[in-house]
Amino acid sequence: MALNIVIGQGATLGWLSPTVLMLTAVFLVSSIVFFTIEADHAHGFVDLTLFGKTIFSGATLSNFLLNGAAGTLLVVLTLVQEAAGLSSLQSGLLTVGYLVGVLATIRLGEKLLQRMGSRKPMLLGCWITGTGIFLTACTFLLAGAYLVVACVGFTLFGIGLGLYATPSTDAALSNVPQENTGSASGIYKMASSLGAAFGVAMSAAIFAGFS
Repeated sequence: MALNIVIGQGATLGWLSPTVLMLTAVFLVSSIVFFTIEADHAHGFVDLTLFGKTIFSGATLSNFLLNGAAGTLLVVLTLVQEAAGLSSLQSGLLTVGYLVGVLATIRLGEKLLQRMGSRKPMLLGCWITGTGIFLTACTFLLAGAYLVVACVGFTLFGIGLGLYATPSTDAALSNVPQENTGSASGIYKMASSLGAAFGVAMSAAIFAGFS
């Protein structure tokens, strides 16, 4: 929480302000204390030994980073409201394709997992998501054209996440011992939540800074 506040409010509070410096110190000290206690505890809050498994670590990290792209939603919706004069409802409708894309392709991701394994669907999902993000970055277009391109971009974003979700979860959980599945599942889900939180905070901070 301290790190998230620093990222999201650092520019407003001042990067060298006492509040930001104190929160940074809180983050560093609490992180050291947390990992020190967890590493020496047989039944810790987080089973850090799971990160010794390369496939689990890779799937969890990619889950964190891919969900960090959620900040794109915040930036684009704010941008079209300021630059194109859209209402919050109108700008929100741009993301309908995102929802439809996710729901429509989760099952397809499962089918691809069964046929191709987890690696290729995960890479395909990341590439499609990246393409969608690239389209939302085409802010040199005129407003009308940009709205169409952004709508397509959000749809691709959702399709990519839908294809990625099931294969990534399978890759993370199928490579840990049965008795650690619950802990691994919690860590994996936590990675997606933290990724979205930090992605939104960092994107908002950068956008506000440049604005």
